[in-house]
Amino acid sequence: MKRYDPTRRKFIQTAAVATSSVCLLPSMALADKTQSKGEGYQPQYFTPEEWQFIVAITDQLIPEDELGGGATAAGVPEFIDRQMMTEFGKGELFYMHPPYYIHSAPTLGYQEQYPPNELYRHAIAQIEQYISQKYQKKFHELPSETQIAVMESMEAGKIPLEGISSSATFFNLLWKNTQEGFLSDPKYGGNKEMIGWKLVGFPGARADFMDFVDKPGEPYPYGPVDIAGKRG
Repeated sequence: MKRYDPTRRKFIQTAAVATSSVCLLPSMALADKTQSKGEGYQPQYFTPEEWQFIVAITDQLIPEDELGGGATAAGVPEFIDRQMMTEFGKGELFYMHPPYYIHSAPTLGYQEQYPPNELYRHAIAQIEQYISQKYQKKFHELPSETQIAVMESMEAGKIPLEGISSSATFFNLLWKNTQEGFLSDPKYGGNKEMIGWKLVGFPGARADFMDFVDKPGEPYPYGPVDIAGKRG
């Protein structure tokens, strides 16, 4: 994993353009300080300790910077918490019976013995135990540089997790869910104030773009609109 720094949000701005069109299916305004710390929402799935971990690590993945609000301001922790209670989180969209081929090709799909919501729970508990033994602190209590070092170990698969194929598996799932929360329609709990869409220049759920189909490369002049019809 390349060392995280504030400029990594610029990766979202460039790389996410290629995938932002799927967000319709499932001056940048910042959320208030309470919301930006993940405190404006009471988690329904995660425990308070798990919630602190989710808020802290998503804040590292997409931090607030000169481009605008980051993951916590956008409500990404809320999105992930709500996602854990869906068919996806419960594993109802996957074949969840053994045998599990943890080193299989991606075309074989999800291969963990735990559904995503349980994988989060088991992984967070074991990662926090690893951190506690090594640093005598919780993840959210660590200084930023140490959090990044832990995340690098996690992504490299160097943190042993019992019952889970690799810490990299959890890290990749978390990173994917973080991006989804940052770029999804606000109805799902993330992308508050359409922060993510404004960052990448995605127009949202506007009904008609015919005036602009013959203007390739020209910036879209209007702000985004979500599925509910709210204008950003």
